[in-house]
Amino acid sequence: MRPNVLDPLFAPATTLTGVGPKIGQLFDKLLVDGERVREARVVDLLFHMPHGAIDRRANPGIARSQQGMLVTLHVRVDRHEPPPRGTRRPYKVFVQDDTGELALTFFNPRADWLTKQLPEGEMRWVSGTVEWFNGAPQMAHPDHILTDDGYQRMPAVEPVYGLTEGLSLKTVHKATAAALERLLPLDLPEWQDSAFVAGRGWPNFKGALAAVHRPETTAGIAPEAPALARLAYDELLANQLALALVRDTMKRAGATPRAATGLMAERLTLALPFALTGSQTRAIAEITEDLAKPLRMVRLVQGDVGAGKTLVALFSMAAVVEAGGQCALMAPTDLLARQHLASITPLCDAAGLRVAILTGREKGAGRQKTLDALAAGDIDILVGTHAIFQAGVEFKDLGLAVVDEQHRFGVHQRLALAQKGKGAHLLVMTATPIPRTLLMTYFGDVDVSRLTEKPAGRKPIDTRAISLDRLGEVVERIGAAIAQGQKVYWVCPLVEESEVTDLAAAAERAETLERIFGPVVGLLHGKMKGEDKDRAMRAFQAGETRVLVATTVIEVGVDVPDATVMLIEHAERFGLAQLHQLRGRVGRGDRPSTCLLLYRGPLGETAKARLDVMRQTNDGFVIAEKDLELRGGGEVLGTRQSGLPGFRIANLEWHTELMEIARDDARLVLARDPDLQDPRGQALRVLLYLFERDEAVRLIRAA
Repeated sequence: MRPNVLDPLFAPATTLTGVGPKIGQLFDKLLVDGERVREARVVDLLFHMPHGAIDRRANPGIARSQQGMLVTLHVRVDRHEPPPRGTRRPYKVFVQDDTGELALTFFNPRADWLTKQLPEGEMRWVSGTVEWFNGAPQMAHPDHILTDDGYQRMPAVEPVYGLTEGLSLKTVHKATAAALERLLPLDLPEWQDSAFVAGRGWPNFKGALAAVHRPETTAGIAPEAPALARLAYDELLANQLALALVRDTMKRAGATPRAATGLMAERLTLALPFALTGSQTRAIAEITEDLAKPLRMVRLVQGDVGAGKTLVALFSMAAVVEAGGQCALMAPTDLLARQHLASITPLCDAAGLRVAILTGREKGAGRQKTLDALAAGDIDILVGTHAIFQAGVEFKDLGLAVVDEQHRFGVHQRLALAQKGKGAHLLVMTATPIPRTLLMTYFGDVDVSRLTEKPAGRKPIDTRAISLDRLGEVVERIGAAIAQGQKVYWVCPLVEESEVTDLAAAAERAETLERIFGPVVGLLHGKMKGEDKDRAMRAFQAGETRVLVATTVIEVGVDVPDATVMLIEHAERFGLAQLHQLRGRVGRGDRPSTCLLLYRGPLGETAKARLDVMRQTNDGFVIAEKDLELRGGGEVLGTRQSGLPGFRIANLEWHTELMEIARDDARLVLARDPDLQDPRGQALRVLLYLFERDEAVRLIRAA
């Protein structure tokens, strides 16, 4: 149960003064990150950080106000000059101070309102941007027109927030001020180490939020400022503590030791047409060692595109099956799940492993037959999508769950997995090389096996950036490649994140290419039915089609070893990690491969840097670090938000050092007080609820 002291912060935003149902709906849209499952709350407003500030402290006098300068001036209202009737000229109010005269200009105002706001002969404070025209200063639509009393209340520095259509900055200011009034009287404990906070010069939690939302200087809202650093650390510590609790609970729950004799591994090795790489052998040894222990394994296998992660997973599953358990292999899409099934079935047959598939597409009697066989223990390895972990899917003895390409595999998913098998081990695979700092943040202290080598015979991919102005030449080159029997992927871009335009672009391109090359052109996109996707892929794999025009649905895991050309249209619209993933669809056989990055100039600096990195290296780990540098952590893990995935305050660019401290702090706390019972432990429970890591609190034995 959430501590009662936090209830005022988790009340709907509409309980705040000035936030009615209409404004509340706009805050829902702005603050609930695309979820329509709940309404915005007071805490969402408090954690909506400003991204800039308006400094209104400059008061140089009218004559000394420079072009484009934001100023606040103390002036006497001289005269009103309404525009002649029937004209579109602005309404002007002339004001003066000791240094000169200024025209305040208004378009389509109400004259009676202006007369009341700016009565002739009276003194007023006006704040806004000064523009000079023909040697005379003007201020169009001042941000503030205030009496002396109003000026005393005006913040000298105003925070600037992200907005949504229909929501003004003034409305956000008022709502945030009301949220702070709700927060400040609360008696919240200090969950941070007092010496650490004092050493950093940080305020307490309430003081930090007040400083961010009521800054005294523009520097007060910088990411490295004491207030924001304090809040970022609170968020990072809540996350690291939650991850550590999940990990400790999973390990403490124990697991059935799955010690293999190595017989299955021998059979698989004999069935392989090539030798395992050194890093594959190492990873399999690390996993096999973990599986033999009575502690639950939570391990991440990081391998670049084509490094052979699926094979590592298969050897791991074989060890568990040999020791009497069952395994699940979960892929993010139906297409990839079926591809996994196709790639491992020959090896499973050779080793005597019984394998089946379960996705949303399996229906009726066939699905029931699979479920019955699974419950009876007649299936060793079940391949599928998230459907594997739904209610009604029962394993006789799940020993290992393998999750492929699940970048956003956090606390909740791990708990769902854990419930399917008593002490089932967990192996997570990703082809997106994740920089250490992100890995630590998102997965916590997970054990990592890295696959750093490519299988023997793989050649580097020749990558070139070409302007779309040369599209005619490119089409000719593709024609020549087809004539030589090569296979070509032609990827169309995501346009403004709309699947409809994405699909339209692909369909149109496929039609154009079919007119040029004939029936050898296929089409694959996310809106197609599963059977149609399979048909399109099979036709491409079999060589019935030679050019596959596709949306980014082919980014993850599609395997056609004899495809040798990857063409990415409007490459400037893609992130580095995504470009690298797409490029990894070719170069999977022993023939030289090419990746053509078609761009529309002129390129911005970031887009140019991305394409340069792609041309210079094929190393996914180098690319991941560069991606982090250019774009921030959100995109490296495959999300479309900036900053860290799942974080509202912490920013990887500024708070990496704090992340490492938070991880060490969380470890130390749980080593000393695993049930969070001492005074700091009790305070940390409040922190976990505040940052909505509730699941972690439930894992504490004494909770």
